[in-house]
Amino acid sequence: MMNLPFRFAQRLPAIVILAAVMAISGCQKNAEPTAPTDTQNTEITNNQADAASVTTEAAAPVDQQVNSSPITILALGDSLTEGLGVDKNDNYPAQLEDRLQEMGYDNAKVINSGLSGETSTGLVNRLDWVLQTKPDVTILTIGANDAIRGIDVATIEANIRTAVKRLQDNGSVVILGGMSIYDNLGSDYVAAFSDIYPRVAKDMNVTLIPFFLEGVGGDRALNQADAIHPTKEGYTIIVNDNILPILEPKLNELKTTDTENTTETVQAETTKNTPNETT
Repeated sequence: MMNLPFRFAQRLPAIVILAAVMAISGCQKNAEPTAPTDTQNTEITNNQADAASVTTEAAAPVDQQVNSSPITILALGDSLTEGLGVDKNDNYPAQLEDRLQEMGYDNAKVINSGLSGETSTGLVNRLDWVLQTKPDVTILTIGANDAIRGIDVATIEANIRTAVKRLQDNGSVVILGGMSIYDNLGSDYVAAFSDIYPRVAKDMNVTLIPFFLEGVGGDRALNQADAIHPTKEGYTIIVNDNILPILEPKLNELKTTDTENTTETVQAETTKNTPNETT
C-alpha cells in the first residue's frame, strides 16, 4: 500500500463511495431523453403515410364520381316527343342527348317515351311501365291530342296533375312543356287549355317551358306538311332555345347535390379509415 497518512487512509473508502454516488447522480440528471428506436420511427412514418394515402385516395375521386354519375332524362309525351315524320336521330330526345354530351354530360341518357296519338289519359295509364326507367328528370309534354278531340279541360288538367305527382313521388324532377292550340275550338276553350300549364306548374312546384313549340309552331319552314310536327331543324330550335335553358340549371342542381353527398361520404370514410398516429 502507498504510504498515506493514517487518517486519510482510514477515510479513503468513504471518499471513493461518495465520489461514485456523485458521479452516478450527475449522469442521471444530465441524461438526454431516450430517442425513438428505428422501429418506432418506421411505425410513425408508415402511419402518417397511410393516413395521407387514405385521404388522397378518398378525396381525389369526388369530382370524377360526380361527373361520371349517370343522368337519365325521360322525354314523355305524344307524337311531338316521339318525332313523327322525322328520322329517329332527328327527333328532340335524340338531339337533346347529343347536345348534352357535347356540353360535357358524358353519361346523360335521354329516353324517348313519346307515343303518337297519346292522350293525357293514355299517358297516365302507362305510367307504371314508364317509371321503371327511374328518371332523374322528366320532360312532360302532353295534352295536344286531348285538345284536338275537344276533351274537357278539367279532365286534361286532372290527368296532368296525376302524372306530375307520380313522377315526383318516384324521385324525378319534372319539367312541364306548355302547349297552345289553334282557335278552331273557340277562344274560351283555347284560353282555358293554355291556362292549364302555368297553373299546374305553380301549384305543383315544377319548372315550366311556357310554350314547348316557341319559335317553331306556325312557321311553315320549320314544320312538316301537316303544319303540326316539327322538322329536324325545328326540333333543333326547340332543343337549343326552349329546353336547354330550362334543363341545364336543373342538371347543375342535381350535380351540386351529388357533389355534396359524395363529399360527405368521402369524409366519413376518410375518418373511419385513417389510422391513429403513435404519440
